[in-house]
Amino acid sequence: MKKLILTTAALALSAGLAIAASHGATVRLGTEGAYAPWNFINDNGEVDGFERELGDELCKRAELTCEWVTNEWDSIIPNLVSGNYDAIIAGMSITDERDEVIDFTQAYTPPDPSSYLATSADVDVESAVIAAQAATIQAAFIAEQGWTLVEFATPEETVAAVRNGEADAVLADKAYLEPFAGQDGLVMLERSEMIGGGVGMGLRESDGELRAKFDAAIQSMKDDGTLNTLIAKWEVASTW
Repeated sequence: MKKLILTTAALALSAGLAIAASHGATVRLGTEGAYAPWNFINDNGEVDGFERELGDELCKRAELTCEWVTNEWDSIIPNLVSGNYDAIIAGMSITDERDEVIDFTQAYTPPDPSSYLATSADVDVESAVIAAQAATIQAAFIAEQGWTLVEFATPEETVAAVRNGEADAVLADKAYLEPFAGQDGLVMLERSEMIGGGVGMGLRESDGELRAKFDAAIQSMKDDGTLNTLIAKWEVASTW
């Protein structure tokens, strides 16, 4: 992920938004809307999926009025910082690099394996061409291994790259890739990678009060079991 430099104007804007949010203004939730089952756009043109249900419930428990905003993945952190929305809820894994730029709530799903979808069960990922969505933990992992990486802006493009022969396999969250297994001869490899520190909501570093409200709401869902029920319903990760 590119390093972000926060200007004085951006800092002032985020501070103002934090004050507004604490006084009952509408909280805008930013998501990609292109990563089923975590988040996607349904036939009615609305944000849907695990994180839509989760975000709505968290806002209810935190007594916040919320609205949904979609944003492309590669600019989702810069546009949070610049004030286009107030929180990211988009299947974003908690990493040290991201935490240098924004704050995270506690994780709402535990770390889950990243899986490979390949053209053949015989693909050797260490010598193959691997596709991944840009600015993801999977892309960073492949680069760190020194393997051949091709990056794409959207998750759909990574799968398409395997289908059309641009890549031998794609590395992504298992829950995203599983529906494609068996289509066009694509197979899930037995190998998987444990990377990332779980998935959490991203907020501006100045929005500590808002983060605390969401933290408390997430904890209450863990405590009463509703978070595990929601995770199991959408099959996005292992339960707590």
